[in-house]
Amino acid sequence: MCTVCGCGTGETRIGAFGGGKPPAGARPAPGTTRAWRPLASPTAITGSAAPLLHRDAAATNATQDAAARETPALPHPQRLDFGTGPARAHAPGLSQGQMLKIERDILGKNDTRAAGNRAWLRARGIFALNLVSSPGSGKTSLLVRTLQALGGRVPAAVIEGDQQTEFDAERIRATGVPALQINTGKGCHLDADMVARALPRMALADGSLLLIENVGNLVCPAAFDLGEAHKVVILSVTEGEDKPLKYPDMFAAADLLLLNKVDLLPYLSFDTARAIDYALRINPRLRVIRSSTTSGEGIDEWLAWIDAGLAAARASARPA
Repeated sequence: MCTVCGCGTGETRIGAFGGGKPPAGARPAPGTTRAWRPLASPTAITGSAAPLLHRDAAATNATQDAAARETPALPHPQRLDFGTGPARAHAPGLSQGQMLKIERDILGKNDTRAAGNRAWLRARGIFALNLVSSPGSGKTSLLVRTLQALGGRVPAAVIEGDQQTEFDAERIRATGVPALQINTGKGCHLDADMVARALPRMALADGSLLLIENVGNLVCPAAFDLGEAHKVVILSVTEGEDKPLKYPDMFAAADLLLLNKVDLLPYLSFDTARAIDYALRINPRLRVIRSSTTSGEGIDEWLAWIDAGLAAARASARPA
C-alpha cells in the first residue's frame, strides 16, 4: 500500500504482450467519489453530523494527540498543510514516524527491484524511458507519433500502465509496435516489481527502445524507480503553468520535460516562460523541449534525444 495515497495492492493484471483482451464483462469495482469542501471553523459543523463527528473524535483522541505532536503549527487559519511533517504526508491512525518506516520499507524493496531491472536492461543495451504526467497530457498520442516517426528503424516496445482497460495498448499496437498492458486496479502507479514481471514476457531485442507509459498521476509515480534510464515528464499547456510548483516531486525526479500541445497556445492564456521558469526552480538540470503531435514541433529534437540515449545505452552494454 502506498503511504502517500493508500492505493491498493494485489490487483495488478499483466496482459499478453502484443494482444489480449480483458475478460468479457469485466468492469472496474464500484467506488464512491468524495470531495472536500472548506469549513470556516470546527463550530461550523452542526446538525445531525455533529454528534457523529464528536463520537469519532472521542474514539481517536489518543491517535490524534500523537499525530498533533509531530505536526507543525498551522501557518494560516484557512489552510491545512499535511506536507510539512517528516513524512510529508498524512495517513489516519499513523504517526509521522510510522509512516516514514513504512515508506522506507516499501521504497527500499522497490529500489532493490529497480536496480535489478536496470542491470538487466543495461546488459542488453536497452534504453528504457518512464513517461509520467497527469491524465490527458498527451502521453499516448506522443508515443504513437514517436513510433510512427521512428518508422521501424529502431526496434521498440511499449509497456502501458492504466488502472483499467487496454485502450492505449491497442493504439500502440496499431502502429505495428508490440505493447504489453499492465492494469493496476486501485493502484495509482507502476512499480519496479510490475516491470520486472513484465520484462520476461516481452522478448526485447538487444539495443532496443523500451517506452513505459506510467499511470496518469503527478504524485506517486515520482517516488517509484522502475529501473529506467530517465523519467520524462509531460506537461500539456492546457494544464496551467503552475503545475511544477504544485507537484514538485515529479519535476524534481525527471530529466526531461516535454511541454506538450504547444499548437494550442494561440487559444490559451498559458505563460510558457513562467511554466519553464517554475520547472527549472524545482530542477535546474531539467532539459525542456516544446512539443506538439499535431504540428510536429519538437518531435525531431525529441527523437534526437532518444537517438543519443540509445547510442549511449548500446555503447555501455555489459553483462549484469
